[in-house]
Amino acid sequence: MTSSLIRGRPRRAAAHISVRVAHAVVGGLAGVVWLVLPGMTISTDVPVARSGDARVAAAAPEEDESSAADLALPLVMAAAVGALAGYGYLRRTRRARTRTTPGGAPTAHSPAPPPAGLDEDAHTLPAAADDWIRTSRAELGFVAARFGEEAVAPFTAAVRDAETELSAAFRMRQRCDEGVPADEASRRQVLAGIVGRCQEAGRRLDAAAAAFDQLRALEREAGAALQVAETRFRELAGRTAAAETTLTGLAERHPPSASAPVTGYAEQAKDRLVFATVHLNQARQATDRGEPEHAARDLRAAEAAVAQAAVFVTGIDRLAEALDAATRLVPAALTGAEAALARVRGLSTTEGVPAGELHARVRHADAVLTAVREEVAAGPYDPLDALRRIVEALTPLDAGRVGVVSAAGALVARSSTDLADGFVDTHRGAVAGEARERLARARRLLADDAYVAADTLAREARDLAERDVRVHGNPLAGAAGHASGVAGAVLGGILLGGDEDDGEDGGVPASFGGPRTRGRRGVARGVRTA
Repeated sequence: MTSSLIRGRPRRAAAHISVRVAHAVVGGLAGVVWLVLPGMTISTDVPVARSGDARVAAAAPEEDESSAADLALPLVMAAAVGALAGYGYLRRTRRARTRTTPGGAPTAHSPAPPPAGLDEDAHTLPAAADDWIRTSRAELGFVAARFGEEAVAPFTAAVRDAETELSAAFRMRQRCDEGVPADEASRRQVLAGIVGRCQEAGRRLDAAAAAFDQLRALEREAGAALQVAETRFRELAGRTAAAETTLTGLAERHPPSASAPVTGYAEQAKDRLVFATVHLNQARQATDRGEPEHAARDLRAAEAAVAQAAVFVTGIDRLAEALDAATRLVPAALTGAEAALARVRGLSTTEGVPAGELHARVRHADAVLTAVREEVAAGPYDPLDALRRIVEALTPLDAGRVGVVSAAGALVARSSTDLADGFVDTHRGAVAGEARERLARARRLLADDAYVAADTLAREARDLAERDVRVHGNPLAGAAGHASGVAGAVLGGILLGGDEDDGEDGGVPASFGGPRTRGRRGVARGVRTA
């Protein structure tokens, strides 16, 4: 196969090299001919004696001097041709060593990026790209509500393309974490691929950001966008009150473990709504004063807060629906599991599993089903956890791939994945890349109907995200930040770091786009903590 370097070399350069080689060969041959020609003209015959020998003898010294001159000239020419050929070779070699490919990539002699820095970028950029996509998707929802899905189709496609790039980066990250590939050179290539995929995701969003801003035209038509945001705000305020009632009902029907994943969600939704109230008011006031840039900034902050409040409320509603569905499904799942066990008991082996191991798995599944039946009878119990245990007990027996047990596994895995995704979305200012990569794997496994593995990874992702939030701590000290909702907005990634004169929050709202357009007032420099 022809190397990329050879393919990338211009043909004219190759022709120049051939001409130089031809010149060197021709010059060398000419020098050889000049050296040999005098010898070819010397006669070896014995001279015939004749009169006048003394005169011939007297002329002999002059002939010797002429012969020496004839030999010296070819030697000088040959040396000159050799020197020129050597100079051309050295010059060509030096240029080849410093040449780059047409695409701008360095040759093998260029210094490689530091492995440590590359590895760090491959860890941090996927989380950053995930933030760009989540922020863009949230803002896109408000624009679609105003202009319709057809008008925002190009921007929806840009977000989808960025998601594809990020998904590939997460798959590559998983391979690296699993030790594949093992050699350092190949690993560096994979890390560079992760960075490149994330950068491409950001580039696609940045490329669409200018047209997106032109469609929104917040600096000219902030009033219409404000009406959309205020309408959503009022609807969400009513849903938040209903969600509190829903949580109370869950606490009455189920043990605390059942509603634990959404504990505090109603309060956090209210916190985001408080922040949204402040910035909606400021956006309205800036519009009245004729300050469109300030109005656009406050409106974006308010929209993001409303979107995150919706995530909290939706999380409560979805969990309540999943618990209700699980309650109805548990009796049928128990019956289906027992029927599957009865079929397995009649087998001496299955798919290479020895009889002793198979019987041990059957006994374990029997014990799990018995325990679940006792919990259901005693009540209250966690129906999602009950389904999870049933599915996990049947999976080693290869008896839960179809029927009601499979439906139970799908319900549990979807619930876990949704809860993990909502937590990452509303706490993305603190959640690192590891939790997001596990969540991405959970989504892929869920799509492949690998429900037990998807559920396991989704719960791991949630645990890792909660750990990141605990390590991150309180983003803003003092009660003022919490009273105005700023602390939650920073934790949720709604506000990025800003200039010192940005006011109380000291932050710039994130917006549609990649790294170049995420904050319309410039690149974030870090969030102030005082």
